[in-house]
Amino acid sequence: MKYKRCKLWACRILLNTSVVMISAVSVSAQIASTSTAKGDNPTESAPAQSAGATESRADMLREINEMKSRLTALEEKLAKEPDNSSAASTTVPAGNSPSAEPSTPAMAATTSPASEAIQSTRAEAPAEKSAPFAFADFTWLNGNPRTETPAFDSKFFTPEIRADVDYTYDFRHPKDDTISGSSEIFRANEVQITQLGVGGDFHYDHVRARFMTQFGMYSTTTPRNDSSYSRGQWNLADAYRYLSEAYGGYHWDKMHGINVDAGIFMSYVGLFSYYNFDNWAYQPSYVSSNTPWFFTGVRAQFFPTDKLKIEPWFVNGWQSYGRFNNRPGIGGQILWRPTGKLSILGNQYALGEDALGNPGRVRYHTDDSIQYKYLDRPEAKYLSKAAFSLTGDAGCEHGGGVSCHGNSAKGPKQSFLGFMLYNRLWFDRNLFGLTVGGGRINNPGRYLVLLPPINGATATSGTPYFTENPGDKYKAWDASATFDYMPSQYITWRLEYNHRAANVPYFSGPGGVTPPGGNQGAPGSLVPGFTPDLRNSENRMTGAILVKF
Repeated sequence: MKYKRCKLWACRILLNTSVVMISAVSVSAQIASTSTAKGDNPTESAPAQSAGATESRADMLREINEMKSRLTALEEKLAKEPDNSSAASTTVPAGNSPSAEPSTPAMAATTSPASEAIQSTRAEAPAEKSAPFAFADFTWLNGNPRTETPAFDSKFFTPEIRADVDYTYDFRHPKDDTISGSSEIFRANEVQITQLGVGGDFHYDHVRARFMTQFGMYSTTTPRNDSSYSRGQWNLADAYRYLSEAYGGYHWDKMHGINVDAGIFMSYVGLFSYYNFDNWAYQPSYVSSNTPWFFTGVRAQFFPTDKLKIEPWFVNGWQSYGRFNNRPGIGGQILWRPTGKLSILGNQYALGEDALGNPGRVRYHTDDSIQYKYLDRPEAKYLSKAAFSLTGDAGCEHGGGVSCHGNSAKGPKQSFLGFMLYNRLWFDRNLFGLTVGGGRINNPGRYLVLLPPINGATATSGTPYFTENPGDKYKAWDASATFDYMPSQYITWRLEYNHRAANVPYFSGPGGVTPPGGNQGAPGSLVPGFTPDLRNSENRMTGAILVKF
C-alpha cells in the first residue's frame, strides 16, 4: 500500500507541475497579446489567437481538475483498505530497484513520454562502481595523510604543498651537530627544514601524472644513501635529488580501476610514509628507517573490488635511481581493507642484484603490516579514538660470498629480521594524539643499516670506521613517545622523545663524526689521527611543525 500511495503522490507532483507550466504559457500568451495590441507585431489575427489560447487553457485546466478528483478518490479508497503488501502491492527489497511498476488508471493517465524516457534511461544506465577504499574514513592510518579535503581542487589539477621543519635536541651534544643512522633527522640543536615540497596531481581524460619536489635536508640525505648512480655516466643523484615523486600514467575504468604509472613513486615498504605529516611518529623504528622510501620503475595497480589493491612492480633496484648491476628487481604490494577498522598490507621484493660491484649477490625481502582501529568515539571529550599497527620484516641475500641459510661454504649468513609495534590514542575529538612504540632489528652483514656519515661517507664510498662486510653483526632496538596537537587537518605540532640503542658503537657522541677542520680527502676515507666518537645509544627530543595542503 505504501508503494501505491507513493506513486499517487508522484502523480500529484506531475499535475502541479503541469498547472505551473500551463500558467506560464497563459502568461506568455497574455504578454504576446498585449504586445500585439501595442503594435509590436501587428497582425489582424492576434485577437483570435488570444481567444484560442484562452479557450485551450481552460480545457486543459478542466481535465487536470478531473484528474485531481480521481486521485483524491483513489487515495480515500486506499486509506480505507487494509495494508496487505503481499496481496495488494509489489515488495521492493531495500537498496534495489523494482523489476516492474504497478499500473493504475491514474498513473496511466499522467505518465508523459518525457517521464517514460527518464525512467528508461535510469533503468538502462549501469550501476556506478565505488571508488577504491572510499567506503570508509581511513585518515586514522599510520602512513596515510589525515587531510579529509584538499585545500583546492579542479578538474585538471589538485595541488599539494608540504612543509616539515624540526628542532632536535641531542642529549650528547655532538660538537659537529651531526646525527647518525637516521633517515628523518640529520642535525642536532638546530632548526632545520627537513622537507619543503610543492607539487600535486594532474588528472584529465584518464591520463594522470604526479610530481612532488623535495627541498631541504631530504634533497641531500636521500641521494647519499643510493650508490647506484656511481655506475655509468650522467649523475643520477643530481638529476633526481629535488624530486621525491615524479611519474605519469593512465587510468582504465575496469573493475574498480586500473592504473599503470612509470617514474619515481613511494614504496611504503616499512609502513611509514616518506612524509612525516602522514605518520604517527617522527622517527620510525629501524624496520621502516632502513627500508626503501622510493622506487624507480613501473607499477600497475589493479582494484578488483573497492576493498582490495594488487600492485606489481618492475623497478631498477632497492631504493635506487638506477641499477646496481645488470638485473633489475621485481616485487609488489597487496593491500586489503575489508572494513573501516582493519588494514592489511603486504610488500614483497625479489631478484634484484643490489650490491654495487657484486653482480652475483641477489636480494629478497618481505614486509607485512596490520593496522586495527579498536575504538572510535568521534564526539568523546577524552579518549576519542585508538588504534595499533604491527609490522614484521624478513629478508636475506645469497650469492657473491654470502648465504641466506647460515654460515656455510657459500659464505656467512646475510639476513634481515625485525618488527615494530605502535599504539596510537586520540583525545578531545581528535584534537590531540599520543603514540607509544618501538621495535628491534637483527641485520648480520649490515646490508640495510644506514651508514654513518663519517668524514662525508656515502653509500658509494663506505667508511673504514663502520664496515659493512659479510658477517659483521648489527642488532638494535628503539622506543619512542610522540605527542601531537592538531588544531586543523592541515597542520600538526609534534613533540617526540626517542631512545635508540645498538650492540656496536653507531650513534654520534660528543666528539662527533667530522674530522677537525671539516671533511678531509675523498668522502669516507681514513684520516690519520682521527677517530669518530661513536656510542652504543642515544637520547633525543624533537619538536616539529608539519604542514600539508
